[in-house]
Amino acid sequence: MKIVAAAIVRNGNKVLLARRGPGSKLSGKWEFPGGKVEATESLEDCLTRELDEELGVRVCVGGHLCSSEFVYDHGGFRIEAFWVEILAGELAPKVHDLLDWVAPNELRQYDLLPADVPISEAVAAHFAQ
Repeated sequence: MKIVAAAIVRNGNKVLLARRGPGSKLSGKWEFPGGKVEATESLEDCLTRELDEELGVRVCVGGHLCSSEFVYDHGGFRIEAFWVEILAGELAPKVHDLLDWVAPNELRQYDLLPADVPISEAVAAHFAQ
C-alpha cells in the first residue's frame, strides 16, 4: 500500500481542492493536494515538497486530521491528511488544471477521488463543531 500525504489548506471558512489535469490517473477528479511519500521523508516533509512542486507555495504543516484507505485498480493507498498553512508564494498549479476554495459543507458536491471522500467528511465535521 502506497502512503500519501494530503493537505487541508484553509482560507477563512473554505478549504482548497485541486482537480487532476488531463493525462493523469483519474483525471477530472477532485482531491486535496499532496502526493506520495518517498522512502526517506516524513509525511510533513512530503507535503512541504509536493506543495512546492505542484502548487508553487511554501507551507507550514500543522496537525493530523485523519487517515483514509482505498484500493483503486492501479493499487492501494493510505492517505494521511494534515492541516496546512500557506506561508509564501502564489498558487500556480502545475499538475492540476483547476483549483477551488470550497465551503466544507459543499465538498461532496465535487467529484472527489474515492479516497478523499472520508477526508472531506472529517473536514466538514471539524467545521461543524
